[in-house]
Amino acid sequence: MFGLENFKLNVISNKAMVFELLINPKKAEGKPWELFFLGFAYSILGLIIGYIIFRSYVSLVMVVLAVIASVPFMHSLISREEQRDVVIEDEKKVLKAHMKSIEMFAFLFLGFLVGYVVSYVLLPSEVAVKTFSTQINTIMAVKGAATGNFFSSMNMLSAIFFNNIKILLFCILFSFFYGAGAIFILTWNASVMAAAIGSFISNGLKHAHALQVTASGFMRYLLHGLPEIIAYFIGALAGGIIGIAIIRHEFRGEKFNRIMKDSLDLVLVAIALLLVAGLIEVFLTPLLFG
Repeated sequence: MFGLENFKLNVISNKAMVFELLINPKKAEGKPWELFFLGFAYSILGLIIGYIIFRSYVSLVMVVLAVIASVPFMHSLISREEQRDVVIEDEKKVLKAHMKSIEMFAFLFLGFLVGYVVSYVLLPSEVAVKTFSTQINTIMAVKGAATGNFFSSMNMLSAIFFNNIKILLFCILFSFFYGAGAIFILTWNASVMAAAIGSFISNGLKHAHALQVTASGFMRYLLHGLPEIIAYFIGALAGGIIGIAIIRHEFRGEKFNRIMKDSLDLVLVAIALLLVAGLIEVFLTPLLFG
């Protein structure tokens, strides 16, 4: 019985090692762009498996499967960043090191996004709508809330900003309590944004050149969407760093104070990015795309 339990633990451990070898943070730091292709592969693979096995719930299952594949990387990366906070005393050097991690997050997110967009555009329209049904319902609910009320530009900015602050708070809390838990929110946002971009491209292909429509679709949503996502990544990093520090009992003395100060700096950067993203969405995007 003891041998069987050891065998099970070894199998689980080896599976985790395979994922960590594929997307080890130390290796990825030198070539962060490789995470784009991993994100792309995870999104496509999750969609295919979800559609074949859990067709009625594919819109959620494909996100969950992509999240499961990404958790080992997320956990390793957050642990690595917490160690940097303990070892590196210079605040500027710590923030610079964190920016490398944010770059890796961004490439992973873009891989998810492009994978979902490609799937949406290439699938037959009725299959695409069914596959992304929950995401489409989310988009329609947001649009309904915006058009159902009269908003001045400043009211719109306030509504968008505080809604994004709530999402940031969830990312921080998810990452604090569940370690890599915030990856679900981030992957979900990638799938929702992909449904919006995919729908825009599919409709635009009837009237314009494919390259023009594709570029316009991505620019329309990434212009404000990418700063938002980066802000959520930064918040997730801050929450995860504090959580791991507490688990390791590093909540006493100068080291923990340094970790808390660094995490607060990250949260402030995230809030500033959300404000910039809101300004772009309310004032710049309508100006450029109507």
